[in-house]
Amino acid sequence: MLYTDLRIVFMGTPEFARASLEVLHKAGCQIVGVITAPDKLAGRGMKMHQSAVKEYASENNLLLLQPEKLKNHEFLAELKSLQADLQVVVAFRMLPEQVWKMPPMGTVNLHASLLPEYRGAAPINWAVINGEQKTGLTTFKLQHDIDTGNILLQDELPIGVDETAGELHDRMMISGAQLLLETIKGLAVGTLTEETQAHSHHHKHAPKIFTETCMVNWNMPVDEVFNLIRGLSPFPCAFTILHQKILKIYSSEKEICTVNEAPGEYSVNNGRLKFSCTNGYIYPKVVQAEGKNKMAVEDFVRGLRIN
Repeated sequence: MLYTDLRIVFMGTPEFARASLEVLHKAGCQIVGVITAPDKLAGRGMKMHQSAVKEYASENNLLLLQPEKLKNHEFLAELKSLQADLQVVVAFRMLPEQVWKMPPMGTVNLHASLLPEYRGAAPINWAVINGEQKTGLTTFKLQHDIDTGNILLQDELPIGVDETAGELHDRMMISGAQLLLETIKGLAVGTLTEETQAHSHHHKHAPKIFTETCMVNWNMPVDEVFNLIRGLSPFPCAFTILHQKILKIYSSEKEICTVNEAPGEYSVNNGRLKFSCTNGYIYPKVVQAEGKNKMAVEDFVRGLRIN
């Protein structure tokens, strides 16, 4: 069977998923339906926001469904009527069993880690936060437990020593789309062998990131603070409290050395802001003060002096 003969339903929401949808569509995959999140109010003006996947589907006249609940009987009936051979999921929500089991070839998910490492909601962020030197992408068949299905294909990628989660995300978005297309081609001709994932309590996890994760603990070593900052950049962003206000730190430089100040103390010298850690200093490069726009630290320091 040719991969272009497969009837595919695509499920996804953000820009990461849009890249995959675009690659599959332009490669000639038969996208018989696109499932994405409902529109929602967002931004300062609280305007109705469409997902990146919806924008692409609308621009290319693809059948679009935006169910509030995936167990809704009307949605399930409409999904079944599409008669998909295969479903593809990229950065979407958890699917109920009656959805992922529906097509005869099952449902394939693209995950941004080398499974079984970094199962969970934020694999790109946690790989950088933990100072990993490599990561990768995995396509696998969905099963009951999240991110535990049989592996189809994997692609390993290096992580740069100064690379942010945002920069890594953009590289993985492109590589992931190609891996997904390769997976669909392999499934169509039957050349892929499913590999069962190893199950161990020693695997690293990638849970959802909460506000408390983002607050810098200056009692940590310099390398860990540096990795936290780049692992949360540009979103949701690491922050500290300075003069009783939140200061977001988007990028920084580090210096490992003997420190005389207490962790978290800051100073300004020659237009540079530095915070002390247990074994050195962090020098923020791009910051955002509470209620202000993102700016170079030199501009922030000038304002700090005025105050």
